[in-house]
Amino acid sequence: MTATAELFRRRGYHGTGLKDVTAAAGATTGSLYHFFPGGKADLAAAVITETGAVYQQLFEVIADEHGDPANGVRAMFDGAAVALEDVDFVDICPIGTVAGEVASTDERLRRAADDVFMGWTGAAAARFRAAGLPARPARELATTVVAALQGAILHARCRRDAAPLRTTGALMAELVAARVATATVGRSRRSADRAHR
Repeated sequence: MTATAELFRRRGYHGTGLKDVTAAAGATTGSLYHFFPGGKADLAAAVITETGAVYQQLFEVIADEHGDPANGVRAMFDGAAVALEDVDFVDICPIGTVAGEVASTDERLRRAADDVFMGWTGAAAARFRAAGLPARPARELATTVVAALQGAILHARCRRDAAPLRTTGALMAELVAARVATATVGRSRRSADRAHR
């Protein structure tokens, strides 16, 4: 599946044929259909799901290493900037590439990509909740961060410059820090009010 993910990153879903996949994987068409009876669509769904899980684990490791959610968010954007530079601005995420192509035409792959984005959003929201945000604001903030990351990756690729990722990451980190600080102040005031009753 790694070879297919690489092809989708570089060529997209429609630009990748089954012959490309079997050649890159050193496999036969028969073996591909054995494991993926639905052909390219089955394979694409598996690539989206597996790659999405890998990126989610990466985010969780980075977030947990930094402890502070704002620093974790900034590190994620900075890491994406470095990764994009390292591959000369070829898309680093087959999920975004495929999702952009099929969101209006293939319901199964659209759902697979949405599940991945929702998983990422849930992972970020969990860290924001742990930092003190209530559930709904945590989810809204996580949605904003994930959307900003995907948009910044596309912008950086088009510019062939990672500056949009770094700029967006810095602003997202500021937003996260401000929201967490506001929630902390609100909790402190409510605690003080209860103590004075």
